[in-house]
Amino acid sequence: MFHRIGAAAYKADLDNTIALCQMLGNPEKEFKSVHIAGTNGKGSTSHFIASVLQQQGYKTGLFTSPHLKDFRERIKVNGRMISKSEVTAFVSRHHKEFDTIQPSFFEWTFALAAWYFAKQKVDIAVIETGMGGRLDSTNVITPLVSIITNIGFDHTQFLGATLPEIAAEKAGIIKPGIPVVIGETHADTAAIFTTKSQQSDSEIAFADQQFKCVSTGYTRHSPPLLKAEFHSESKNRYQLISALSGKYQLKNLGTVLCALEVLSKQGIKIQSENITAGIRNLVKNTGLKGRWQTLSRNPLTIADIGHNPDGIREVLDQIKITPHEKLHFVIGVVNDKDVQTMLGKLPRQATYYFCKADIPRGLDASILAQQAAGFSLQGEVYNSVKEALAAARSAAAANDLVMVGGSAFVVAEVV
Repeated sequence: MFHRIGAAAYKADLDNTIALCQMLGNPEKEFKSVHIAGTNGKGSTSHFIASVLQQQGYKTGLFTSPHLKDFRERIKVNGRMISKSEVTAFVSRHHKEFDTIQPSFFEWTFALAAWYFAKQKVDIAVIETGMGGRLDSTNVITPLVSIITNIGFDHTQFLGATLPEIAAEKAGIIKPGIPVVIGETHADTAAIFTTKSQQSDSEIAFADQQFKCVSTGYTRHSPPLLKAEFHSESKNRYQLISALSGKYQLKNLGTVLCALEVLSKQGIKIQSENITAGIRNLVKNTGLKGRWQTLSRNPLTIADIGHNPDGIREVLDQIKITPHEKLHFVIGVVNDKDVQTMLGKLPRQATYYFCKADIPRGLDASILAQQAAGFSLQGEVYNSVKEALAAARSAAAANDLVMVGGSAFVVAEVV
């Protein structure tokens, strides 16, 4: 498992996935799909689009990763996880072929998802890439639209050390004649996507150029919900209330709206009221967790899976606009991330509770604390995530903020 042990589980080609799909009768060709890649935001974007399609009445598959609590979170139809019996029957039925093909965890999981979506006769499936794009197992599908949310530094040991190199890997999901939506325009990467789309004869749209957020705020709902108003170049106007309240979701919402307009041109009819309802009802429809999620109100305790330099920056920006007196940060990371850059962004005036998620890939909490001390970040080391959270909540005053993050695996142990 790449997500547990890292590089040793990574397979850098599509051969196994193609073999698995052929063994299953190529189920990935039996349903319409939306394909989503990107460094950050692809999970939220996938869930938003799936929720809207579900709200519209389409039988909607959703394939995402990693899971937080249950492996079956990765494979859902209309928000319901695949059953345990379907998973175990699939593995039992095909274990001999697995012995021959030797697929990675992610490869056979995607094959299971494709088989299940075909069996369930979904109208459309929203498919999130695992890591890159060009060589990602999911890249055997031919979608109605390809989406690349943004480009940042993550998984550089596999995808490249520069933003253009990473963009070129993500751009590998662009297919001949299939429209592509780019969430965020970046001077270092825009030309990569434009060139690839021209080579593929694919219509390209940069969502942040097509859609402008003209106003935003929060509802008086508890916890408050994000309100936003978007105007598009096509003169469409959207007033949205998002179930995900982090302001960084504004970027994802613009990407979602742009992608939905492209889908409508592809024959997927979506009424504006179902866009509004799908975005507001996302958590109820798809069960997404871990994105600026309120765990408790006294003291205010928030969890967010932001786990690379750009993701941490967005979390810190949200912390700044969240009223609080003192910040208590429960933090753990995995050992192959750019820990130094992340630590360099964290505020020195907070109190830190260093911990390690219960996976082999987690960085030892004592080592994390030593590295953090080099950035004048002070705190104590704890034996588990839950012990760290309990200590933070005990130390926090009523008007303080307790933040849990640094890794999806840390968040998974508290949501």
